[in-house]
Amino acid sequence: MSDLDMEKHASFVVGRVLDCGMLNDWYIICDYYGMEKLKEIALRIRSLERKSLSFISTVTDTPKEKFRCYKQIQSKTSHWYF
Repeated sequence: MSDLDMEKHASFVVGRVLDCGMLNDWYIICDYYGMEKLKEIALRIRSLERKSLSFISTVTDTPKEKFRCYKQIQSKTSHWYF
């Protein structure tokens, strides 16, 4: 935890706050990074939960299709259920 750098590990921090954080955590990273920087970081994150993707897409007014994690979700093949 002491080795965590907010600039160097920005995608990790933002990803974890989006997936597991509370609303207060969201406010903290919004104040620290700013909305435009958050959008840039979130666009490059490889994996986010569907709810997190919907949230960041709505808040930044960016289509889901532009996010890298959306492309990753679409490329995964699902199991066939018989």
